[in-house]
Amino acid sequence: MLALVGFVGLCLLVGLSGGAITAGALHTWYPSLSRPPLTPPNWVFAPVWTVLYVMIGVSGWMVWQRQGASRPLRLWGWQLAANALWVPAFFGLRSLVLGMAVIVAMLVLAAMTAHAFRRVRRVAAWLMVPYLGWGLFAAYLNLGFLVLNQR
Repeated sequence: MLALVGFVGLCLLVGLSGGAITAGALHTWYPSLSRPPLTPPNWVFAPVWTVLYVMIGVSGWMVWQRQGASRPLRLWGWQLAANALWVPAFFGLRSLVLGMAVIVAMLVLAAMTAHAFRRVRRVAAWLMVPYLGWGLFAAYLNLGFLVLNQR
């Protein structure tokens, strides 16, 4: 059980650290941007990401139970690291281009992780699917912000 708490806790920590960076930009820079269609209200992001981080953590824990520190779990770590870098790129540096590059890398790594997890434990792979879906939506938003706010 302690390992499960660790996996989920690590993912939630990524979200919390991102939230700290996002907070300042939400009141200054972000409202000045032209928004792409389908941009949800700001309050939607925290609960969605919280659920996704729990699912990502459980998924990693399930694979760790079966294989320990293996290639699929290293991919899991890399996708989580890429996820952690997006907020500083987009909100911290206010770089829509760098944010786009990071989110593409995150999606590639997350897809590779889900594929690798499928071979170890199918449920773990399925737990990554909502994250991939939301990540694609986030990439659409990032690209929309980039296109609409070229200066």
